[in-house]
Amino acid sequence: MKKKKAIVLLSGGLDSATCLYYALRRGYDVACLAFDYGQRHRREIEASRRLARINGLDIATVKISFPWNRSSLVSGGPAVADSSARRRRNLALPATYVPGRNTVFISHALSYAETVGAGAIFIGANAVDFSGYPDCRPAYYRAWNSLLSALGTKIKIKTPLLSMKKSAIIKLGARLGAPYGLTWSCYRGGDEPCGKCDSCAIRAKGFAQAGATDPLLVGKNAKR
Repeated sequence: MKKKKAIVLLSGGLDSATCLYYALRRGYDVACLAFDYGQRHRREIEASRRLARINGLDIATVKISFPWNRSSLVSGGPAVADSSARRRRNLALPATYVPGRNTVFISHALSYAETVGAGAIFIGANAVDFSGYPDCRPAYYRAWNSLLSALGTKIKIKTPLLSMKKSAIIKLGARLGAPYGLTWSCYRGGDEPCGKCDSCAIRAKGFAQAGATDPLLVGKNAKR
């Protein structure tokens, strides 16, 4: 029987890696899509390539630009704040939010899916343990699938991790064999996770609640 085709948006982070292994376990013929958009944490691009490579998968890396953007996630923007500082300021949206980013990503994935005959686009979006980005919320993906239905395409956006706690995602990924030691989450990039940004804080909380050790923090980093 011919496998169903899917595009997996693979950032190289914990959630996207879990989503990749979820799609593979469900028997999809996967092609991966990553983006170089000037992010500070460029190490995630190499992480996405390594995840694709160890699974023998094709990965396309699309270079795009948000030249009008002043997100702290993008090189040239303000410094990435500590997670605790953001909580103290009670910001509705973090400075790391890149307006329209997921819309641009999914639009590229849709074009790719139509070209190769894929019926699904997987994205590791999460709306439970997350930074509050509006394009990670359930209504956003419902709207996308309504649009795709109106267009007459059978392609669906699949968000299997959307309503899961980070600890549950980590447990799922462990069962699926996702190599979290190859992933990257820290918004600041560098050689080691900073342990202070929103992404590091959410990841650390997830591993702690899952009763597991983050492989990126084994050894001297685990003593932070």
